[in-house]
Amino acid sequence: MPQLRPHHFLCPLRLGGSLPAVSLILAAALASGCVTTEPPPLAEPLEELSREVPEAPASLAPTLTPKLIPVARYGRYTLVELAPSAAQHDLLLQVINVAIPNTSHATVGDALRHVLRRTGYRLCAGTADDLQALPLPAAHYQLGPLMLHDALATLAGPAWDLHVDEAARRVCFTPVSRCGAVTDNDARVRTPGTTGKAPETPASTTLLDEVVP
Repeated sequence: MPQLRPHHFLCPLRLGGSLPAVSLILAAALASGCVTTEPPPLAEPLEELSREVPEAPASLAPTLTPKLIPVARYGRYTLVELAPSAAQHDLLLQVINVAIPNTSHATVGDALRHVLRRTGYRLCAGTADDLQALPLPAAHYQLGPLMLHDALATLAGPAWDLHVDEAARRVCFTPVSRCGAVTDNDARVRTPGTTGKAPETPASTTLLDEVVP
């Protein structure tokens, strides 16, 4: 194998033996190597920028503390909050859906006692006897779904106020103000379009019974 010599790795530059051309190329290479570029200006430090932003007063700073809500996992994607519902806090908000036994002699008192079953409440003893003795309207045989408070108010009607004794869990009713109420003696049979007043006698009419001979 022939022995390689150093001059075999050199590629001679042949420019037709022109020495000035070689010197020009070397001068251009040296000039391009001396050119330097300036680095881009550095961004303003973050510390200086943060000083320009006004800080919020201490009184406006949020003071809310995170509240822990216990939950339990049911299934893969279901989380149930471990807290009582609103109806468990306030029993008058529980939803009922009841059907009063269809009897011809059902009263409002029977319906009230039927609605209050298993609700935790009971009727006040010896109160609102007039209300309880009223016959139950056919529209009230089916109640619900609605909240317990609304069901009791519906059965009593607008003429009675609902009062609840939370300590004893008793439900009481009192009649509303009777100012302007019409009594049985003052009741008049009215027909549509009439005002209920007694008909006035015309001025030209004379009663023969009052004529004295």
